[in-house]
Amino acid sequence: MSDAAAVHAPRIVVGVDGSEPSKAALRWAVRQAELTGDALVAAIAWDFPHNWTGWSPAGEPSFDWQDSARKILTETIDEAIGPDHPVEIGTRVVQGHPAGVLLDEAQGAALLVVGNRGHGGFPEALLGSVGQHLTHHATCPRCCGWPG
Repeated sequence: MSDAAAVHAPRIVVGVDGSEPSKAALRWAVRQAELTGDALVAAIAWDFPHNWTGWSPAGEPSFDWQDSARKILTETIDEAIGPDHPVEIGTRVVQGHPAGVLLDEAQGAALLVVGNRGHGGFPEALLGSVGQHLTHHATCPRCCGWPG
C-alpha cells in the first residue's frame, strides 16, 4: 500500500516501538483490521537524542536513526505477526516525538491503537505518557491503549 493510499483509505493506525506492549497492540490491530476490512498502518517515530551532535570520528559512518527505526518496525511486524500477514500492513517511519507523530498519522483514521506503555521508565503505569497524551488529544473516533 502506498503512503498516499494509506492516508485516504478507512484505516487503523497502530503505534509500534519494538516493545512487547506494542507487539500486543499490533496483533490486536491486525485482528481488528481483519474484522472491519480497514487498511492497517503501522507507524514508528524516531528522533535524534537530545545530546546528539551529529559528529562521528573521521572514517566512521554516522548512525542512521531513520534506518534503525525502519529495522525496528520491520522486525517488530515479523516477530508479532510473522511473514504471512493476514492483512496488508502499510508502514510509516516518521521523525518526531511519538505522540505528535501518532496524532498526525491518526488524522482521519477510524482507530488509533497503542500499547499500554513502551520503553518508558514506569512499568507499573497502566498507560504510558504517549498513550495518555493520545487519549486526550486524538481526533479519530476511537483510540485504545491495548492492555498487553
